[in-house]
Amino acid sequence: MSEPEIFKLLQTDPSCAARRGRLTTAHGTIETPVFMPVGTQATVKAMSPKEMHELGTEVLLGNTYHLNDRPGPDLIERMGGLHTFMGWDRAILTDSGGYQVFSLGKLNKITDEGVSFQSHTDGRRHFIGPNESMEIQRKLGSDIAMVFDECPPYPCSEDYACKAVNRTLNWAAICKKAPRSEGQLVFGIAQGGVFGELRKRCATALVEMNFDGYAIGGVSVGEPDELILRGVDDTVNVLPVNKPRYLMGVGEMAQMVESIARGVDMFDCVMPTRQARNGTVSTRRGRYPVKAAIYKEDTRPLEEGCTCYACKNFTRSYVRHLLNVGEILGLRLITTHNLHCYLEFFRDIRKAIEGGVFDAFRKAFHANYRVVLEEHTLNVKENN
Repeated sequence: MSEPEIFKLLQTDPSCAARRGRLTTAHGTIETPVFMPVGTQATVKAMSPKEMHELGTEVLLGNTYHLNDRPGPDLIERMGGLHTFMGWDRAILTDSGGYQVFSLGKLNKITDEGVSFQSHTDGRRHFIGPNESMEIQRKLGSDIAMVFDECPPYPCSEDYACKAVNRTLNWAAICKKAPRSEGQLVFGIAQGGVFGELRKRCATALVEMNFDGYAIGGVSVGEPDELILRGVDDTVNVLPVNKPRYLMGVGEMAQMVESIARGVDMFDCVMPTRQARNGTVSTRRGRYPVKAAIYKEDTRPLEEGCTCYACKNFTRSYVRHLLNVGEILGLRLITTHNLHCYLEFFRDIRKAIEGGVFDAFRKAFHANYRVVLEEHTLNVKENN
């Protein structure tokens, strides 16, 4: 019998490598390209599952490292798995915990067997290797589990990156054979740092292992922007067209648009929720700090033309007031808006690919987008 079709490629754009696809999981389908909000500790910060439903979210991320630390995979398994525990009935992807473990720096010790490390919360010693990571994710019961990998830092030597690739491939082979929860998919992760030939070698070896999908890892770890897209270029063309491609941790809109043009299907980032907690509003034209004094009497919504709950009901002036007096509603409203902005952005990208006009969408986006809105920069200059 042939394997069931997990990923269906529905359409490609005539002008570039942008793809429109559909990924089938045990908890529903995911329309791609897709942005996946991050629910690090079994929750998207400041948001309820009901609100995430209303925003049209199809898949969330859970963090293996943090959930292993607290409350622990055994408890979550006894509670019926991560979906039941957090009250979410759609797809969940869990990362392997590798990035968080390696980011602990001086608190960890890496060997060919895995990583021993000290908990950032209470100092307990832990060990996670490929078998341990897959066992944690099996107990969590996520729809998509990521292999345990070594994410080399930036900068690092080619020799260091080569050793990290070798470990990543050895660990991937172990993860491939590990038990899974029912219906659980497993994605490989291509590493290699900023070294193109290493990335190609890693991706080629992972494809030979025949994972359900493939991720481009180890980008957006401190390197210049141009090296992020180079990492995508060095990897994506090696990956099969009939499997989903996931760029991990990249959430800047311009970088996502360019990565989609290169054939990437899936993205995640804490940016829309983390920036919301800092009072930063995301828009299609850029982002701005709504706490700034110039918005004190601004009667406009957070983003003009936006249809989210926050924009339909409240002004910049009111949201700024909430932040300045420490009311939690302020950050909840910005979080709602930022997530709506990202998810609606991807819905429009999918429509553009379906209509064969992604190249025009891409050009129009770049013509209007600035990381920090010019109107804020100009107003600040005028007021100084």
